[in-house]
Amino acid sequence: MMSIPQPAFFMFKCQQSAPPGMPKPSCVSESNPESKELMQHLSMTLMQKGIIGNVQPIQTGCLGRCLQGPVMMVEPGHVMYVQLTKEKITRIIDEHIIGGNVVEEYVIPEQMWGEPIDPASQAK
Repeated sequence: MMSIPQPAFFMFKCQQSAPPGMPKPSCVSESNPESKELMQHLSMTLMQKGIIGNVQPIQTGCLGRCLQGPVMMVEPGHVMYVQLTKEKITRIIDEHIIGGNVVEEYVIPEQMWGEPIDPASQAK
């Protein structure tokens, strides 16, 4: 039996959209028309570059960083990219996914991210 190769990267793109009138920002919003096109742009760019099979784009709900949206998490590496545009997504694919170098200027500021909290330390 032939096995299917595991993707080298997973790109989790937040698709959360707050209801109209909600004061909370969201990654997909009426006030930012381009935000509605980012997931399609991500998938199409991966397809055009011939890497859609080993790079998996995934639509997610809220990733908890609404003020920095639109956001996307790239795994492995736990890299969160913020304030995305089509141009930024293309550059992330070219430089990070294909080139192997994180695009540092698009990464969430350290003070907005913080260190992970071990779930075992909080479990009841």
